[in-house]
This record gives sequence, structure tokens and C-alpha cells, in this order.
Amino acid sequence: MGRKHSRFAIFLHWSFIVLYVYGIVKQVDDISDLEDSKLLIFEVIFASVFLGIVIGRYFYMRKVETMHASAVPVHRVHKIIAKTVHTSMYIVLVLLPLSGLAIAFLFNQGIEDGPLQLVALSVHEFAATASYVLIAIHVSAAIYSRIKGEGVWSSMVPILNDEKPNNHPIVRKVADFEEQVYDHIERLFVKKSE
Repeated sequence: MGRKHSRFAIFLHWSFIVLYVYGIVKQVDDISDLEDSKLLIFEVIFASVFLGIVIGRYFYMRKVETMHASAVPVHRVHKIIAKTVHTSMYIVLVLLPLSGLAIAFLFNQGIEDGPLQLVALSVHEFAATASYVLIAIHVSAAIYSRIKGEGVWSSMVPILNDEKPNNHPIVRKVADFEEQVYDHIERLFVKKSE
């Protein structure tokens, strides 16, 4: 407990954020824009690099236990929820470039609309929206962890990282309630499995 991520992991995390934001900012608004062959090639290269980085990051970070940097004990249910959010983020961040590549491939084959292109566009739109939601959950959880002073924030964020457990009565009350919720969830699953 209380370990920091490696410099390489921190670099991967923050450089990926830059790549993700760039992808959002420069996204193609209209599929007909892909008629520009230079744009089409750029989009294919960008999606391929993005996909490679996401997959590489997944296999690198898989070696690190979820919530490994916490300076306080982490409830088993909390770890499961955190791992589910992380895994879901990787899934949608793989679907995003894969569906983008499918859109580009279909467009290059002359399929600008129809059921195949509709499926590819729908998956792409779903993955983009899901990535926004999951990243918002991830960032909110990191901020909440920082407020509680668990040490998780300090393991990955280079600022405001002088974390100590927060003993403010309101923070303690919320954290105690959180633990009760996790205990309740765990009891529900234990009863169902018996």
C-alpha cells in the first residue's frame, strides 16, 4: 500500500490524455470529409497509433494491482468497482479507434451509408459517449480519493500530492457511509452465492 506508479506509467497516463483530447478536438464531424484522401490516411494512422497505445497501456498497467497506491485499506467491493471502471474504459477506448477504422475502411470501399456504416458509426458514437462518462467517473473518483487523503491521487498526479488521511468529521462520515454501502453490497453477493 502507498506505492507510487512508475515514471513510465505516469508518462503513459498523461501523454494518453493529450492524445485523447487531441482526438476529440480534431474529430471528423461529417463522414463526407473522408473524401479528402490525406485526411482519410491521417485518420487511419491516428486511429492505429491510438489503438496501439491503448492496448500497450492495458498490458503494461495490467501488472499493477487496482488501488495499489492507497495508504489506507481498500474494501474488496471498492476494488471491484474501480477495476470494472478501468476495464470498461479500456474496452471503449479500444472500440473507439476500431470503429473509426471500420468507418474509414467502409468509406474507402465506397460504402458511405447503409446498415454496415450505420453499425460502425453507432459503435463509434457509443464508444465516444461511454468514454466521456467513464472518464468523468474516473476523474471524480480520483478527486474524491484526494479529498479522503488515501494516497491514490499522489501516485499518478504530479500536483497537490501531499496527501494524508483526512480526519475532518464530514469526510469521515461520508467515508464510513461508503464502507457501509460496500459491506452491504458484499453481504448481498455472499448470500446469493450460498
